[in-house]
Amino acid sequence: MNSSDNAPEGVRPRPVVDRLPKYVAGKPPVAIEGLTSFKLSSNENPLPPIPAVLDAIADQSDINRYPDPLSTKLRTALAEFLGIPADDVVTGAGSLGALTQILSTFAGQNHDGKADEVIYAWRSFEAYPICVGLAGAESVQIPLLPDGRHDLQAMAAAVTVRTKVILLCTPNNPTGPILTAEETERFIQSVPAGVVVVIDEAYQEFVRDGNAVDGIKLYRKYPNVVVLRTFSKAHGLAGLRVGYSVSGPELTQHLRVAATPFAVSQIAERAAITSLEHFDQVVERVQSLVEERDRVTAGLRDLGWFVPEAQGNFVWLNLGENSGEFAALAGEQALSVRAFGNDGVRVSIGEVEANTRFLELCASYTKAPRAS
Repeated sequence: MNSSDNAPEGVRPRPVVDRLPKYVAGKPPVAIEGLTSFKLSSNENPLPPIPAVLDAIADQSDINRYPDPLSTKLRTALAEFLGIPADDVVTGAGSLGALTQILSTFAGQNHDGKADEVIYAWRSFEAYPICVGLAGAESVQIPLLPDGRHDLQAMAAAVTVRTKVILLCTPNNPTGPILTAEETERFIQSVPAGVVVVIDEAYQEFVRDGNAVDGIKLYRKYPNVVVLRTFSKAHGLAGLRVGYSVSGPELTQHLRVAATPFAVSQIAERAAITSLEHFDQVVERVQSLVEERDRVTAGLRDLGWFVPEAQGNFVWLNLGENSGEFAALAGEQALSVRAFGNDGVRVSIGEVEANTRFLELCASYTKAPRAS
C-alpha cells in the first residue's frame, strides 16, 4: 500500500513521493535477559558530549525566543576554528539539513519540465535518493568499486548537460573508505565548473589516512566545491541537529535564500560553540573510538573476513543475501546492527563490551563477507 492510499479522497501527494525509498532509521536493540543491550545501528557516538557542553546548556532558558536565523555566533566560531570567512558558512539542521538546502538551491526541475541530474555513488548515504527526489531532481547512481570505494572515473563519465550536483561521501557511509586528496582534485578538474561538487565529510574527525581529501583545502581552490560537516558524530550532538556547509560567496549568496530559517536552535548553537572551544577533549574521545574501530577491523581480518578500509566510526560487512540473517543473530545477542537489504550490514563502533560481543558473534558465524 502506498502513501496515497491513506489520503482523504481528492488529496494526493506529489507523484515522486510514492517512488522514493523510505528512510529507515537504525532500530534500538531488543532486550535480552542477562545481556546489556547495545545500539550499533545508527553511527551514533556512544559517548556523551564533553562535560563542558552539558554544563553550558544545562541552564539555558531562552527557548521561548527564536534563535538567530544566521547562527552568527556559531559561524564566527567556525570561521576561527577552520580559518575561513564566516560568510562562507551556512548552518543547517545537521549535515542532512545543510544538504537539503544545497539541493533545493541547485537541483530540481526546469521550465521545460525536465529534471536536473544529481550524481552520487551507490551504495552511499541512504538519504541521498530521498533528498534528490524531493528536490525534483533525478538520481544518477554509480555503483561502488568492489572494495567499497567511489568509482570516480565512471562518475565523471556520467556527467551530462543536465548534471547540476555531484555528491562525494568520504568516508563513504556505509562502506567506510575515504577519497584521497589527489583523486578528488583530479575529479573536480574533470567536471564542468558549473557543476556543484559536494564533499560530504560527516565523519571527517575519524579519518586517520594521511592521503585523505580535506574538503576545506579544495573549497579554497574551486568555487564550485561545497563541504558538508556536522556536530552529530565526533562531537556527540546528534540529538541537537546542528551541521553546516562551507562554500565560496558565489554559492552562499544563493544558499542563504534556500536555508531553513531558525534551523539551528540556540541550545544547539551554544553546545556546538562550546564543543569547538574544548576540541582537544573531543579529539581524545574520537581517538578512543578510532582505536576501537581499528581493534574491530583487525579482529575481523584475523577471522579471514574481507572488510573495506574503515575510516569512519563503523565497519561494513559485505554479507549479501546473508545480511538479514546476520542482523537477526546480532539481535539475539542484544546488539542492533543495520542491514541494508541484500547488500550488507553496517556496524557502528560502540562501547568496548559491545564491540567485543560483536567480534565473538562473528567468530561463530560461518558465512564470511565476500570481497565483491
